[in-house]
Amino acid sequence: MIHMETVRLTASQALVRFLENQYISYIDMDGNEQEHKFVKGIFMLPGHGNVVGFANGVEQELKDMVVYQGKNEQGMALAAVGYAKQMRRKSIFACTSSVGPGACNMVTAAATATANNIPVLILPGDIYASRQPDPVLQQMEQPQNLSISAHDAFQAVTKYWGRINRPEQVMTDMISAMRVLTDTANTGAVAISLPQDVQAEAYDYPVDFFKKRVWRIDRRPVTKYALDKAVEVIKNAKKPLLICGGGVRYAEAHKVFKKFAEDFGIAFGETQAGKSAVVWDHELNLGGLGTTGGIAANKLAHEADVVIGVGTRYTDFTTASKWLYRTDAKFVNINPSEFQAYKMDATPVVADANEALTAIGEELAKIGYHTDKAYAEEVAALRKEWWTEVERLDKVEYTDPEHFTPECNDDNRECVEKYIEDTGCKLCQTTVLGTINHMIDDNAIVCAAAGSLPGDMQGLWRARKENTYHMEYGYSCMGYEVASALGAKIACPDQEVYAMCGDGSFDMLHSELITSVQMGHKINVMLFDNASFGCINNLEVSNGNASICTEKNMLEEGVTNGVHKGKVIQVDYAAIGAAYGCKTYTVKTLDELKAAIEDSKKQTVSTLIDMKVLPKTMSAGYEAWWRVGVAEVSQKAEVQAARKRIEDHLFEARHY
Repeated sequence: MIHMETVRLTASQALVRFLENQYISYIDMDGNEQEHKFVKGIFMLPGHGNVVGFANGVEQELKDMVVYQGKNEQGMALAAVGYAKQMRRKSIFACTSSVGPGACNMVTAAATATANNIPVLILPGDIYASRQPDPVLQQMEQPQNLSISAHDAFQAVTKYWGRINRPEQVMTDMISAMRVLTDTANTGAVAISLPQDVQAEAYDYPVDFFKKRVWRIDRRPVTKYALDKAVEVIKNAKKPLLICGGGVRYAEAHKVFKKFAEDFGIAFGETQAGKSAVVWDHELNLGGLGTTGGIAANKLAHEADVVIGVGTRYTDFTTASKWLYRTDAKFVNINPSEFQAYKMDATPVVADANEALTAIGEELAKIGYHTDKAYAEEVAALRKEWWTEVERLDKVEYTDPEHFTPECNDDNRECVEKYIEDTGCKLCQTTVLGTINHMIDDNAIVCAAAGSLPGDMQGLWRARKENTYHMEYGYSCMGYEVASALGAKIACPDQEVYAMCGDGSFDMLHSELITSVQMGHKINVMLFDNASFGCINNLEVSNGNASICTEKNMLEEGVTNGVHKGKVIQVDYAAIGAAYGCKTYTVKTLDELKAAIEDSKKQTVSTLIDMKVLPKTMSAGYEAWWRVGVAEVSQKAEVQAARKRIEDHLFEARHY
């Protein structure tokens, strides 16, 4: 019998040693073989549930990985999401926290990762496996089942979950974890809960377990059956539309995608995740698609007889709640995930985007497929129409109450004049965004997630370099912006990174701004302060409701219904950033904004530009719809009318 060499380590020491030896290999966008370490490092927020056990493993076994001190568990985990997203899922961070509230703080971040198919490893401390000291500090007790802890919540928001109740379980659980983290079709958050006692327990681990492991990321080929079926649908298309989803970026398929569009003259629209896979001024790029999209892509979507979705999940924003496309339109979906490929009752092509587009392209070339001249002329006209509108939005200026019409001209437009009266500021949001777009470096990365900015940016932002538009809209997690900017900066240290966020998102979570200063990773926070949850205010008012809990005005005496009409709260966000050690600016005019942007480029420390912008001056939406839960019964005529619009759109929409 062959003797198995072992090494005695604690579970924590073994876990860290294992992570140090994980590598991936793949073929890059230029056809070159690549191999590198997979786990960049660990974000750590210590507490009693991990600072003794797991931290000892870090201290003893850490070699090449880096360790960052987080400030909020959700924030550091979102930074890990931002890093992996910017790295096109080719490298990750692990995140460790204490038991209880610290662990639960990461549930939202785990959901954000999983919804967007972004790999992140979550390593929270857990209650004692032995139960000897129970109930311990921060333990949730369930009298009907003492094996349940708050960490079971991770099961709903991860692609793999485990609890290491014995030190030897490190081996099976971590191999399963790596399998999921490197799975192109079904990756997401992985959570491995670490009971406090087990973290410190020792086991004689096989030395071979810690050998260098190379996880191969292969490109899934297309089957002949799927290829034939896809070609059969596409070859008859008169008005086809390509959808550039996030999978195009993660598969590094942008060159093949662009060639496919050019070879057959097929125009494409961009999802939030797919934007910047191809630069904005490509002649077949119609820009943003869906609820927050623009005129060009959405008009063609209404007419398309064949839709070719590449790497998209078909969220309700991409489909405008399944209303955007003809009910008789045929879909061909290219996706390595079977679950995603079958959506919209499509002809599924379960394969890598590069492999599928190349194979389909070869077959279409054999039969001489190409769109006709009339289609090309329509595409060119749509592009011109949309970019004319974008140029208009770049230059919107407030004039006076009589002659100024806000882009979102609803029943709460009086908030515009109130904002001016209380603050003296008159900047318009689309103009500010356009100014930033024109002034920052071509290779600068912009990060955003929630509020009105995703809508403005999907339609209006002109990405001049590939992989520079970083939007989290699979989960639309407020507070992602600043954290993800830190993650993107770690991924791309030589590029400027801008966190585009509203005051609502900044209020919710900006803790990792401190980390950026602490670690010397310069990010730039572009804070659009309209003293409101602007897009939600638009949503509620446009559907007949009052402005409830969406405006940051002082509470007036006797008001209990959430409709605050007191003075606008004026927050000095620049002072907050300065207190953290950032270089900060407060701007109320375009000239001040331009000067601040130019000066911020010269800084070596993180910056924050506090921009006071008028509410209701974001873009209003184009040729799209979004289904929301409008009351079926109401005493308000405005709500009744909104409900009627919902029912009319539902009558026209696809039902599956």
